[in-house]
Amino acid sequence: MSCPDCFNGSVHDGAATGTVTKLHGLDVYVAEPSSGNPPKAIIVLIPDIFGWTFVNLHLMADSFAKKKDYRVYIPEFMNGNAAPVSMLESLQKVIVPKTWYETFSKPYHVLWLLVTALPAIFFNRPGKTFPVVKSFMESLRRNEAAHLPVGVTGYCWGGKHTILLAEGFTVDSKPLMDAGFTAHPSFLSLFDDIEKMTVPVSFAIGDKDNQVNPTQAKQLEKIVLDKPDGQKGECRVYAGYGHGFACRGDVLNDDPKGAVEAEEQALAWFEKHFEGVTY
Repeated sequence: MSCPDCFNGSVHDGAATGTVTKLHGLDVYVAEPSSGNPPKAIIVLIPDIFGWTFVNLHLMADSFAKKKDYRVYIPEFMNGNAAPVSMLESLQKVIVPKTWYETFSKPYHVLWLLVTALPAIFFNRPGKTFPVVKSFMESLRRNEAAHLPVGVTGYCWGGKHTILLAEGFTVDSKPLMDAGFTAHPSFLSLFDDIEKMTVPVSFAIGDKDNQVNPTQAKQLEKIVLDKPDGQKGECRVYAGYGHGFACRGDVLNDDPKGAVEAEEQALAWFEKHFEGVTY
């Protein structure tokens, strides 16, 4: 399922430092360790509905690479059908208008949101896009990640794909990913998707997120904690935060503390699960 909150938030300030290349048939943003050291693991960042070019996610990839010497990839999984970033401004004017003019222009922004959101949701439905994600991950494991741990982190739309990958797909007897992290995932089939996971995944969910409410988060946590050793996950609920807080902020709470802590949660999870992994 999807919701208006999937399209809210803000564009972050900063200049990305990575590069763009072609990898396994897809355009990919690449962030390399700034230390000059060889990467100790590969992270595939699966974006939210705004796609692989969104500067907020580029900055996040740069941060992951700098802090932990990871190589981070953000592939173009949407075939040019990402939602335009201009939707962020329109949605804020619909939900929290600040002037009489913004209130007066609400109908225009509502129409604009419908015209742009519905195609993005339709063309990027998981049944259509997951085969593209899975194929890229298979090629990555056979090549660049043949001898490195692989983590996948997904936000909103990308969270669904992270959880699907956690079902335990392999290639050449190696898992497509060794650990996953997702913040405010969307399009979930609760709780079937969670039950099927065999790869450990860490969840970051705001207690005001209407995609996974606090009661559902508690049930989700129980499911991932009850899994066998080697498959156990975790679920942290962020008080006062809504959908999108980890990568865009949200109209309910624009305090960046939640995003910073969610990034720390992801990095700690990967460090824990990459330790001792060799191929």
